[in-house]
Amino acid sequence: MAEVEPHEGEQDLEKKIEETRQRFNNELLQDSTEKYDPRDVERLQTDDSLVEGYLTWRIYNVDDALKMIDESLHWRKEYGVNDINESTIPRWMFETGAVYLHGYDKEGNKLFWFKVKLHVKDAKTVIDKKKYVAFWLERYAKKEPGMPLTVVFDMTDSGLSNVDMEFVKYIINCFKVYYPKFLSKMIIVDMPWILNAAWKIVKSWLGPEAISKLRFASKSEVQTYIGPEYLPPHMGGTDSFKYSYPPLPDDDFQTPICDNGPIVSDDDRESKEGDLDVKDALESSFTSDVVVKPKKGWMW
Repeated sequence: MAEVEPHEGEQDLEKKIEETRQRFNNELLQDSTEKYDPRDVERLQTDDSLVEGYLTWRIYNVDDALKMIDESLHWRKEYGVNDINESTIPRWMFETGAVYLHGYDKEGNKLFWFKVKLHVKDAKTVIDKKKYVAFWLERYAKKEPGMPLTVVFDMTDSGLSNVDMEFVKYIINCFKVYYPKFLSKMIIVDMPWILNAAWKIVKSWLGPEAISKLRFASKSEVQTYIGPEYLPPHMGGTDSFKYSYPPLPDDDFQTPICDNGPIVSDDDRESKEGDLDVKDALESSFTSDVVVKPKKGWMW
């Protein structure tokens, strides 16, 4: 049987991938060996899907793809992304439940939740917050390589004090630059009118590739994108899931797993419930005028 010749489009893509690698080696790598993590360089040299992701996101423009690769790999080295795990993130950040993965949209994309009312701008914790977001993205990338995410900004009960424009810009860069092709859509739910001006600025940061993926929805309209089984009751959903830590929830959120932390046994259930009462008290401090600092960890 005769071998099937590769499609012309596939051949062109292979050439683009090879050109991107060669130019990366010749133009970026030779004078910047300390700039990148060798593990990321090796992935770039061996993982075609990674290079394809950058090329696709930049509409197969090799110059633009190389700029993305340079910025992305530099960021990964600077933030030590390959070595981020639960033990390198302040426990307090996990306990708040301000950011987590849970559920799916109607197209089958994993949901990445940001509970905006639990965020308070604090320059002392900005680096840890950025690493915290990277932790979740890396965790998902390893579990579901190549699968997109739907980001949900739950703006319920949020206000100006909860909006950190630098942090929002960082989140956008995660999907524009650091994790190409990761973003399915970004849903802004129940945005207060007072934040309209802020989000106009955010839209200007998105660029044409991502702006088409932006959706604004009321609590009733969000069911256009997410079924009630994965929406919390305050959005008209029926999902009884309540984030708690430890442990981290797994992908189907039925059996708990924890990469570096303890699994809670039945014997620990009673003490865990007590911990949740403390967590509720800590969460309430986020939206109060007087911020109560926990004994361990950092304020957001």
